[in-house]
Amino acid sequence: MTELSVEKLLSNKKNLERILDNLKEGIIAHDVKRRIFFFNQEAEKITGFSREEVLGRDCHEAFGAPFCGEHCSFCNDRPLPGNKKEYTVNTPTKNGDPRRVEVSVTSMHDEAGRVIGVLSSFRDITDLFCLRIKAEQLTSYGNIIAQDAKMLQVFKQIKDVADYDYPVQLSGETGTGKELVASAIHNESRRGGAPFVPINCGALPEGLLESELFGHVKGAFSGAIRDKKGRFELADSGTIFLDEVAELSRRMQVKLLRFLQEGQFEKVGGEQTISVNVRVISATNKDLMQEVRLKNFRDDLYYRLNVIPIQIPPLRERKNDIPLLVDHFLKEAGDRYQRQPSRISKAALSLLLDYSWPGNVRELQNAIQYAIVKSNGRVISRNDLPMELRGTGNTVSRRGPVRKLNSDAVRSVLVKTGGNKSRAARVLGVGRATLYRFLDEFPETLNQLDIPQ
Repeated sequence: MTELSVEKLLSNKKNLERILDNLKEGIIAHDVKRRIFFFNQEAEKITGFSREEVLGRDCHEAFGAPFCGEHCSFCNDRPLPGNKKEYTVNTPTKNGDPRRVEVSVTSMHDEAGRVIGVLSSFRDITDLFCLRIKAEQLTSYGNIIAQDAKMLQVFKQIKDVADYDYPVQLSGETGTGKELVASAIHNESRRGGAPFVPINCGALPEGLLESELFGHVKGAFSGAIRDKKGRFELADSGTIFLDEVAELSRRMQVKLLRFLQEGQFEKVGGEQTISVNVRVISATNKDLMQEVRLKNFRDDLYYRLNVIPIQIPPLRERKNDIPLLVDHFLKEAGDRYQRQPSRISKAALSLLLDYSWPGNVRELQNAIQYAIVKSNGRVISRNDLPMELRGTGNTVSRRGPVRKLNSDAVRSVLVKTGGNKSRAARVLGVGRATLYRFLDEFPETLNQLDIPQ
């Protein structure tokens, strides 16, 4: 077929519609006033809406809300999209069923280069996402790196709660990634694209905290030289993340409770009542119910915040994630400093697997950064890791096959295999990690053997 024939074929509206209708992606096109002028068959299938229901209508009215959630570029005076914009959004069908959709938005221009509308293609990945969780094949979600079964359950909870605006209470030790989970919930919800505003409630004194949360008017106190918006106002249409919420004073707890009940507040020194539409996610590393029993935290506020509780497991309870996280941190450092990523020795990785990680993922990241510097870009050995990891105070007790090994048997097999530890592990009937842990615990086994440690 000649180029002229193809051009003639595509210029025919009916032929073009047939082509777009046979795509396995949904297609929506609308002008700058959000009037939909194209809606293909796959779009009908994914959304549950027919063409007759949406064509010629404002897309917000046709779907009852922005189909793209807070990613919409045609409301709230946001700048029009550039050449391309991609994101994932959870959106309900006509029947209210939640669907997880990957969206790609491309702006359309006239001959003068002015934006005249957008073409949006999207595909339903709901079933794929659920299958990957069930098959334990998911290794990341949002910015969270994990594949352990306990974290996959957290991923599922994130997906489930993202469809609703109910308050979420995150519990977990320091360094487990509570802010990452809160950010993932926000980004996966229809509020994704709107502000995500975090604040550490334990990092500021009470007087300053009230101003940070609710804002102040000019002259409210010494140094208030202008009106200031608080975090709740800045988070309007988005999500506010209250970290270390257990550190709030009783007075601030009353103010927060009032906002949760009414969605309204007054600035410090102000008289005008301000209403905002904000989702609240809170977090603490304390037992909040215990704080209620100790009269340190209001029970009515507890029940307002703890509508959907999510417990984030500590790193020592999801050791399967350590190699994945280590690899991520090494690649991250390589990309940042534009050099070949460092590698880690099996002995060093074995030591990381044995450590109890009181500081959790944050401590692991710090340890890897330290080791990268100390190893000077070479293979990271166990001696490149921080001293506290090489001590014995914070190691996890070893169970299972290690007890079946003894130094004489291991030494004999290593001699027979010429020092090949992988073959030795097979001969001994244990995993390689088990053999490495044994050799770390009993380094004298390698004495007088010409085998690298």
